[in-house]
Amino acid sequence: MSSARHDAPSDDCDACPLSAREDRRHFIREAVFAVATAVGALGAVTQRALALPLRFVAGVGGRADKTYSVPASDGVAIDKAESVIVARFENKVYAFSLACPHQNTALRWEASVRRFQCPRHKSRYQADGVFIDGRATRGLDRFAVRREGDQLMINLDALYEENKQVAEWKAAFVQL
Repeated sequence: MSSARHDAPSDDCDACPLSAREDRRHFIREAVFAVATAVGALGAVTQRALALPLRFVAGVGGRADKTYSVPASDGVAIDKAESVIVARFENKVYAFSLACPHQNTALRWEASVRRFQCPRHKSRYQADGVFIDGRATRGLDRFAVRREGDQLMINLDALYEENKQVAEWKAAFVQL
């Protein structure tokens, strides 16, 4: 009779099926994001007068034109499913890619200091997407955006890089 137990859990990840490892990584990524969001929200409560709020939204429509409500006040809304940030700041609305232009890491909104930061290499950006400092070499990538009544139409197929499409990048906002 063998003394080895075959039903004991294994600490060896190579023994896990690939889908289980990917599910575990996805769960951990989402849990870390949720905790960071909660911590950020607590910070926003303590500095509400200075902070721009963060909320999560979902756009409506096809890939080329996604429809979002025009934000009623300054703040940031994130559509994780489409990797879009909608930011209202100083009577302008911008639509950014959620990915840092340095290495495509999901950006974080720091409400208490009103800026975006990449958690990987600490690149920082103003609320209008302008690059402040860090390893990145340009501002946040902006989507083409237009207003139709009380709706924003964001073209997810038109993404402008500050250093390549200078005029389009500078014009990619809605004046309120």
